Amino acid sequence: MESERRPESVWKRLKEAEKPIVMYGMGDGAEKIMKVMDNMGIKPKEFMASDEFVRGHSFLGYQVKKLSEIQALYEDFIIVVCFGSNLPSVTSRLYELSEKYELYAPDVPVVGEDIFDEVYAKEHEAELKKVRKLLADEKSKEVFDSLINYKLSGDIGLLKSCETPLEEAESLLKIGKEETYVDLGAYNGDTVERFLRLTNKEFAEIYAVEPDYRNFSRMVRRNYALGRGIFYPVNAAAWNENTQLMFRKSGGRNSSACNQYGRGAQVKVEGITVDKMLGEKKPTLIKIDVEGAEREALEGASEVISKYRPRLVLSVYHRTSDLFTLPLLVKEMNSGYKLYLRHHPYVPAWDTNLYCI
Repeated sequence: MESERRPESVWKRLKEAEKPIVMYGMGDGAEKIMKVMDNMGIKPKEFMASDEFVRGHSFLGYQVKKLSEIQALYEDFIIVVCFGSNLPSVTSRLYELSEKYELYAPDVPVVGEDIFDEVYAKEHEAELKKVRKLLADEKSKEVFDSLINYKLSGDIGLLKSCETPLEEAESLLKIGKEETYVDLGAYNGDTVERFLRLTNKEFAEIYAVEPDYRNFSRMVRRNYALGRGIFYPVNAAAWNENTQLMFRKSGGRNSSACNQYGRGAQVKVEGITVDKMLGEKKPTLIKIDVEGAEREALEGASEVISKYRPRLVLSVYHRTSDLFTLPLLVKEMNSGYKLYLRHHPYVPAWDTNLYCI
């Protein structure tokens, strides 16, 4: 992508806007976006939420209003989406609103503070071009270009244009029988259950690694129809060395050893490497979705990646740099991989995965 073809930064647009800015949503996402806006001197007029969530709430000093109340106050306004969702009922609502109003979902990282603006894109132009060239098919390149444009513009239409159903992306993996599956960031076992459906419960072993004890307990209590394979639940965090880590527990998907923004108390957890956990075992498939610790998890699996080239499903959206640093790291560990980039239905650009085959 040439720089002159890139869209205007959403932050520049918001800073220069004459229409009132209305923030849509409350919580961590809103706090992050507000922090960026404060630093840039951007002042919103209002906060709104879906009707069922208003109930007299106030947030960051604003009285939270319904959309109908905002419409009664202003003839036209800009909506800034401050939450994430993959629920069709929610995303379709956002796309409907985007047809009536100027609407943006600014890209702010789940972990870290780097913002993908024109300056950041220029600073990392060489790495971005290198990754684009490494991608194995035209669909991956189209997704990559759309994601870059989205990150700059906050235009959710760019996300919709490059969506791929999860089932279609999974077909790249050609999952069969006798898989040894390593699930890093296993949450409550939902991805283990998906794996079981894909394999028709015929597999060799599953290693399900989850550091949050509440999530881990839910996973262990789940009534799996396991078939004839062996299931190993592991209450630990995937890391680049065996050590103790400070971990922010939330009992949800955002529990993380890296997320300074997340809610929840910090506790100590065991950090483990995949290399030492597996010993001489040969993994065939590794999923890595560990809330910003993807680099450390990859480093902790460098031996098995180099030696066995297991297929990888790697989240590349938690940190602003993930889109280029993680693909380059994978290729450095094993140059034999073919890299496929897919974005699954989600606003903002979460659930963007690199499929390494």
